[in-house]
Amino acid sequence: MYNLQQFFNCRLLRNGKLINDNLWVRNGIIVDPERLFFDEKVKADKSIDCHNAIISPGYIEIQINGGFGIDFSYNVDNVEDGITKVAKQLLAHGVTSFCPTLVTSSPETYHKILPKIKKSPGGAHGATVLGVHVEGPFISPTKKGAHQEIYIKQLNKGFQSIVDVYGSLENVCYLTLAPELENSSEIIKALCDRNIKVSLGHSVANLNQGENAVKNGASLITHLFNAMLPFHHRDPGLVGLLTSDQIPPSKKVYFGIIADGVHTHPAALRIAHRTHPEGLILVTDAISALGLQEGLHQLGQLEIEIKSNQAYIANTNTLCGSIAPMTECVKFFKEATGCSIVNALEAATLHPARALEIHSQKGTLNFGADADFLLLNDNLDLVSTWIAGECVYTK
Repeated sequence: MYNLQQFFNCRLLRNGKLINDNLWVRNGIIVDPERLFFDEKVKADKSIDCHNAIISPGYIEIQINGGFGIDFSYNVDNVEDGITKVAKQLLAHGVTSFCPTLVTSSPETYHKILPKIKKSPGGAHGATVLGVHVEGPFISPTKKGAHQEIYIKQLNKGFQSIVDVYGSLENVCYLTLAPELENSSEIIKALCDRNIKVSLGHSVANLNQGENAVKNGASLITHLFNAMLPFHHRDPGLVGLLTSDQIPPSKKVYFGIIADGVHTHPAALRIAHRTHPEGLILVTDAISALGLQEGLHQLGQLEIEIKSNQAYIANTNTLCGSIAPMTECVKFFKEATGCSIVNALEAATLHPARALEIHSQKGTLNFGADADFLLLNDNLDLVSTWIAGECVYTK
């Protein structure tokens, strides 16, 4: 590890702009060069020519079910090995931090897996683990998607329902639930009091139920448009949260959206982006078949089939998660919406960091932030991935 590194001949994504400037990194942290020059009078130990590349913060993935043959919900006996494998492989797709996601499962599964997925810093071994996203089982059976109905639960015992199903919440950072469920209001408040973010999804909630959930502390919508009521002009449902005037100014609603060209039509991406651009977060919702060949594979207790770059529950036409990596989602989103490079990159960097309230360390190239970043060409193809100032992947 070099004490002081200078990255030059590059364009930095900083303060909502691409600027011609150098990036200075010391001991894994982005530093202010003025203090280096004028106060400390030091020079770089190593200077790196970036050949006019774009330097972006590393991508932050808040919803990923697995990949490269690993399913986080099904891999009960080798949890740590599975997390390690996926974390390592994600570096080749520009992801420097992620939230391993567990789909609706049995209480026994949660009790075994959750204690083993610990928050951990990234490096050459793999991307940072930010905490687990538990998606279900407190969801609507009519909007279950690929989730198994046998494991779907109600919140009829209040917060005890949460404890009974998950056991320890120590490693959980996001929890997706359906806000129309009985007792959801008190549970959302209780989760937020424990610093667990609440996301709304797999739901038939109307707009009023969604607004109440946000007032109680919910701050995210899980994969907008997917597994929720379609937009209706008299009651737009959870989609209406993007333009609701009943949400206090102090509360911002973020929403995950799958820009893989399959789950969300380009016109729907444009509607979401133009309606509420600062809340938009790109997620892959990737499954175990990410990075695998076409054919049959296992997702939890379900068999899935990959055909034509899409993943279906075997022998059906039901989509069950994406197999597009984040690098492709960023590029597709930019192309579909016609947005700027800055907008596309911030949807995978700054916005998820803000949603998780880690934007002083991640998702930005500001002074004092972790030196987790990517070198990209003008087509947003990945050139190299860096964590804490160390090159962890190069194409």
